[in-house]
Amino acid sequence: MSAKYRLKLSAGVAAVALLSGFAAGPVLADTLEAALVRAYQTNPQLNAQRASVRSTDENVPQALSGYRPKVAVTASAGTQFTDTQQNTSIGDRLSKVGVAGVNAPRSVGATVTQTLFNGGQTGNRTRAAESQVSAAREGLRVLEQTVLLSAATIYMDYLRDSAIVEVQQSNVRVLEQTLKQTRDRFNVGEVTRTDVAQSEAQLAAGRTQLLTAESNLTTTRANFRRIIGSEPTNLAPGSPVDRFLPATLAGSISLGLVENPNVTAAMYGIDVAHLQVKVNEGALFPTVTLQGSVQQSYESTPTIYRSFGASAVAQLSIPVYQGGAEYALIRQSKESLGQQRLNLEQVRDQTRATVAQAWGQLVAGKAQVSSAQAQVTASEIALNGVREEARVGQRTTLDVLNAQQALVNARVNLVTAQHDRVVASYNVLNAIGRLSPSVMKLATTIYDPSVHYHQVRDSWFGVRTPDGR
Repeated sequence: MSAKYRLKLSAGVAAVALLSGFAAGPVLADTLEAALVRAYQTNPQLNAQRASVRSTDENVPQALSGYRPKVAVTASAGTQFTDTQQNTSIGDRLSKVGVAGVNAPRSVGATVTQTLFNGGQTGNRTRAAESQVSAAREGLRVLEQTVLLSAATIYMDYLRDSAIVEVQQSNVRVLEQTLKQTRDRFNVGEVTRTDVAQSEAQLAAGRTQLLTAESNLTTTRANFRRIIGSEPTNLAPGSPVDRFLPATLAGSISLGLVENPNVTAAMYGIDVAHLQVKVNEGALFPTVTLQGSVQQSYESTPTIYRSFGASAVAQLSIPVYQGGAEYALIRQSKESLGQQRLNLEQVRDQTRATVAQAWGQLVAGKAQVSSAQAQVTASEIALNGVREEARVGQRTTLDVLNAQQALVNARVNLVTAQHDRVVASYNVLNAIGRLSPSVMKLATTIYDPSVHYHQVRDSWFGVRTPDGR
């Protein structure tokens, strides 16, 4: 085997091994699992969604406030001037007596209002808020899966693109040596100027392919930094996650219809819409409130120095007709409920189709890897044979160049097929709703949205968030 062929073959094998996981050598600095952990912990889009879920948690204590009393304290102070004239009678005579004075009226009071019954609106608002929290958590799961899938994809993209750059660099080196040898043979009259031109054209095309591959790698590196949060350095091979997948397509679809967060979020959307109907219907029921108040006053009039009053009043309010707005709200919320039910069916159909599509891509990916490996093996044998035949004059320089390009294409196809194979397995895991750190057993602390929920659910007062802001 010639020296130039050994150089090309070793570089090509290294590029393929970079994706397949069979490369030997020193321990690499980064792994796919570590990249997923970094994306899970630091991705700003994911952290923003977590903050959104924490914001939604506050809907529950807002709804619960309807069960709690409302207390108001009032105080007033000022100066009052009065000048009055009164008619008085002394015997048969009527006279006027003037009274003028300045006093400083002051008062302080407190009012406590407690709703005793409002048609179940408070209870239904609370349950609706709890369903909104559950739906928000499912939305967070959707984004978690999206971020992890993007991280796995960009990791494999970088491995693929860096391997393609290696293949193209090796190809350019081989073509440069081929051109040199062709020129040497042309100088001694073994080949024609046409053979030299063909070698030059193939080398120019190879350099163009290398520049394109390097450009793609630069773009991928930037996206790697954006999604994962660090620069790619000495990436280890990536591997499929087939071990976390069901054995059959039917099993994957069944699991997806239960665990896919888009489906569960749509279910909670139905709960919210149903409870909103109940809230709007509650506006037709009577409202019963109890109000207690106390007030202490000083110098409320020039003749009264101090007074104290206290009261407790129960009030019943029965809505009879309010212009028809309440009936329109009820009808509107019922239509929204019907819309949410139809939306659930649409999401289920979409999930079923997505799982089937991802599964088909995974099956095709496995077959493509086998075919691409066979293509590489056959192309290597073909290139060897064409070179030997060209040495004895049975093949032309163009035949050798074509065989060389066919081998380069085969290696690029293999690298791409291995990339697609791994990404397809992550797509299936995402489609069934199990692309999560807990399922994949990633070495990271799992974010638990229920912690913040329980911290704020029963808060009666306070403006600081649980983290101190």
